[in-house]
Amino acid sequence: MKRTLAGFAAALALTSSAYAADLVVPVVEPAPVGVNMYNWTGFYVGLGGGTSNSVAELGSPVLGNASLNGIGGWGVFGEATVGYDYMFQNRMVLGVYGTARYGYSGPKLDVPALGFSAEATADYGFDALARLGYAVTPGTLAYVLGGYSWQHFDLSTSPNVLSSDWDSNGWVVGVGVETVLNNKFTIKSEYRYNQYGTYSPMGPLLNVDTSMHSFHTSLVYRFNGGYTGPAMTPVEFDWSGVKIGAAFGGGVLNHDTSVLGGAASLDSLAGQGVLGDVTLGYDYQFANNVVAGVVLGARYTSISSDAGVAGFSGSVDADYGFDAMLRLGYTFGSPSTLAYVIGGYSYQHFDLSSTPNVLSYDWGASGATLGTGLEAAFNDRLTGFLEYRYTWYESEDFGSGGLVEVNPSDHTFRVGLKYKLF
Repeated sequence: MKRTLAGFAAALALTSSAYAADLVVPVVEPAPVGVNMYNWTGFYVGLGGGTSNSVAELGSPVLGNASLNGIGGWGVFGEATVGYDYMFQNRMVLGVYGTARYGYSGPKLDVPALGFSAEATADYGFDALARLGYAVTPGTLAYVLGGYSWQHFDLSTSPNVLSSDWDSNGWVVGVGVETVLNNKFTIKSEYRYNQYGTYSPMGPLLNVDTSMHSFHTSLVYRFNGGYTGPAMTPVEFDWSGVKIGAAFGGGVLNHDTSVLGGAASLDSLAGQGVLGDVTLGYDYQFANNVVAGVVLGARYTSISSDAGVAGFSGSVDADYGFDAMLRLGYTFGSPSTLAYVIGGYSYQHFDLSSTPNVLSYDWGASGATLGTGLEAAFNDRLTGFLEYRYTWYESEDFGSGGLVEVNPSDHTFRVGLKYKLF
């Protein structure tokens, strides 16, 4: 009996071993760790400011269709915002908001020899906007915007021989990025292009069409803010590495112009256009969320100042250039979002030409650039960014010995993508 039981036990053990050898036990991978999305739904208020460039295109149907594009000026402003957003389950955000601003932007003409000056100012206005965005990370929203714009303008002279002010309706389009600082506070940056209706201060003798390029940054308080939205897998992005990038944007070029050794000056002749650039850079991320890097870039632009009358036309084009810059940033709110400042050396090539070909001159100018931007990671390789830059260049007198001298500067924005190679 004992032998029988022992044999049965041995047979059972062998059978069990054989079955276990054939049995495949699936390995269950742990589900990715999700984090709550920031809840963009709700009312908010904001306070901030920025820089703006106004460009006035002048035209006269009476005087041989004379035109000048344009007369411009640079300035700063403060801004208040109130708005409401609604977040959908698919990470889309739809919102409406209004902004009111007060500041200064406009050209100034000085003729010291005659004791005369004239100044045109875009001083205060408001925008009524809608925006459509997408949450590219749990705490970062990228969006496009558009809507209605209203602006007040003022023209004055010294001595007071001419004084005029007017209002103008227009439209606005732009892009923006908003990222979370904590549960209630966010920071957003926007580029806006505003176009206003024609103003005719002298009837058919003079038409003025004004546009504005502006860069806005605001600190926003959200009444219902918090990470309570649907969960998503966080982006794990290491900012250290080599990146290539491409961007599209636009801006304004100002030529502060003086004649006869400063006997008269105009701040400033202006032009506007679009640009594209490519970059190669390297970043290093420190343990304390600080990111430092170098950026090399090459660009081509259509930014141009143009004038014409009675079959004659001339232009000053800023066509190509390059940059060698450093940047310093900090990952706040979300480790996949970087706020940074950028600065360094810039070179720009300019070309002066006319039709008929009686004027032809080109030159290159070195300069210095300062700027700021926001960059967010979409995955472990790809990022998107919005950036503003201000660049001022060395002066040029066209070989006139100082009889005519220009000091160029430009204000540009970029929206682009970067890919991390390694």
